Amino acid sequence: MSIHSVRALIYSLLFIGLAGWLWHGLWALLLLLIFALEIVLTLWDFVIEDRSRLLPASERITHTVLAINGGAFIMLLILNVPVWMVQTSMLQAQDWSGLTIFLALCGVGVGLSGIRDALAAQRLYQQEDRNNDQTNEATSMLNTLHFNHQSASVLVTGATGFIGQQLVRALIADGQRVTVLSRNPKQAAWLFDAKVSCIGSMGELPDAYPLDVIINLAGARILGWRWSEKRKAELRLSRVALTDSIVAWIARANQKPRLLLSASAIGYYGIQEPDDQRELAEDSPPQPIFMSQLCQEWEAAAQAAQQYGVHVKCMRFGLVLGQQGALPMMLLPIKLGLGGALGRGSQCLSWIHVDDVVRGIAHLCAIDQQADVESRQDGAYNFCAPESLTQKQFSQTAARILGRPCFMPTPAWPMRLALGEQADLLLEGQRVIPRRLQAQGFRFAYPDLESALKNLLK
Repeated sequence: MSIHSVRALIYSLLFIGLAGWLWHGLWALLLLLIFALEIVLTLWDFVIEDRSRLLPASERITHTVLAINGGAFIMLLILNVPVWMVQTSMLQAQDWSGLTIFLALCGVGVGLSGIRDALAAQRLYQQEDRNNDQTNEATSMLNTLHFNHQSASVLVTGATGFIGQQLVRALIADGQRVTVLSRNPKQAAWLFDAKVSCIGSMGELPDAYPLDVIINLAGARILGWRWSEKRKAELRLSRVALTDSIVAWIARANQKPRLLLSASAIGYYGIQEPDDQRELAEDSPPQPIFMSQLCQEWEAAAQAAQQYGVHVKCMRFGLVLGQQGALPMMLLPIKLGLGGALGRGSQCLSWIHVDDVVRGIAHLCAIDQQADVESRQDGAYNFCAPESLTQKQFSQTAARILGRPCFMPTPAWPMRLALGEQADLLLEGQRVIPRRLQAQGFRFAYPDLESALKNLLK
């Protein structure tokens, strides 16, 4: 962003300068030096952008066209330099014409753009400083995690996602050998500074590839377009079909991994009626609705690995709170002073801090190595904090921490109209408890919403 700002301000100077004056003698040489500086900045900008976000083909084409146009413009100037250089060194004001007015207006516009980019860069640097403070704290905590007694080979799917990024970094910090399955292996390699091996599909993994643990987090975003039949098929493909491919690789692998941790969700339990205050543990039954059926199929696909001697544990995630994911959008209306009840507001909200998700995964990996058969049992684990509260209480807590009012209710019917069945994710809830995790000695770093939000919002 800062490079964009400097380039824009240079262009502003050049456009206004060419519009208002004729550059003679040594001034023409100064003009060429300014253009040379702009070329260097442009090339630097290309390199930085390519490293940071892997430009799509359309933007690469745009950059190429702009570079060609800029080159042609510079060549026209170079052709006139011999004429300018032999003249007396001076800046000579020239008469205004349609072309010079157009150049001046372009210069003003580009200059304003440069100022905007400079202010945005300043805000980004300030935000980066705040994020670094939070990252250092999170890194300090995650660096104490131990997934295995010694270095193991771990495959992570969904590694470039919200949870996956923190998990992979914690695995690397613990000295584990990490392989990442990603639809864009090159992007994943950049993201993790080439500290992981990357593959694009399970078909790329040789049968003799040694894996000790597979952590399957992949899955398309559940909240989005209406759940049409096409959309439901896409959600199944990203979860069930991918898990099937993992199990198919396990079936042909020369050496079977000892553990498969596979993601699921508390949508497995369906929805609870407003007056139903039961606590839902891992043995609570599912329901015949799509969100529950999707989780059932997902877990069944993972459990098929048991026939090859692999321990399988399914992690039923609640709402995961972190700097990414759903929380920023949930907090936006509250930050604007428009927080309040969503629908009736009494629906239960079962949540978990992202750090506790990673800690919970490390916990399951560690206990699977223990000799105690009871602690190594397969099955489902609820990944939710011990405290469940209503959606209205969630909004009130967040508003209090942010120093905002919380009085604006949002009616349910527009969401029902727009999202159809998918609106159940927002308007209905489940009171889920992490019975198995707690029974096996896991302690939450953020057991209540107050501590979780204060950590994430400070």
